[in-house]
Amino acid sequence: MHMQLEDLLAKTCVIGLSYFDQQGELMKQAQYTGAVVKVDREQGISVRLRHTNAGVEQAEFILPPRLDAWFKAPAGRYRHDPSGVDIENPDYVVTWNIHRTQSNTAEGQHEWWEWVPNVAPPQVGPHEETTGGSRVSLSPSEGGLGLPSPGGALEP
Repeated sequence: MHMQLEDLLAKTCVIGLSYFDQQGELMKQAQYTGAVVKVDREQGISVRLRHTNAGVEQAEFILPPRLDAWFKAPAGRYRHDPSGVDIENPDYVVTWNIHRTQSNTAEGQHEWWEWVPNVAPPQVGPHEETTGGSRVSLSPSEGGLGLPSPGGALEP
């Protein structure tokens, strides 16, 4: 049975995003965690982000409406202190590469980005995997969730 968008409702996830410039150079990486609150075939998958500070309003983050980047997460605790990611036994891990498609955008003008799903299952554990030019290392438990920093060193 194939997964449907509606199957994601109320499911928890760890999100890893890698941003690249027009030359393919890694600009930055970000990690988030949250629960899917809404799905729409045109508008996308809305995730209510969790924040480490309970007093902060929980924002919604919208991912493209594609399921090929969503993978069942192995059981464990996913932690990444720099980003505040800390979740026990999430349902899914999802990673995207986001490429800038336009340069020299004037101040206040819209920037254009192309979202490319990572369709190979992320490697979970204390090892690294090269996927489409970006190294991804997702570690449940002690090692925590960690996408390498632009300098290539794994963050704790």
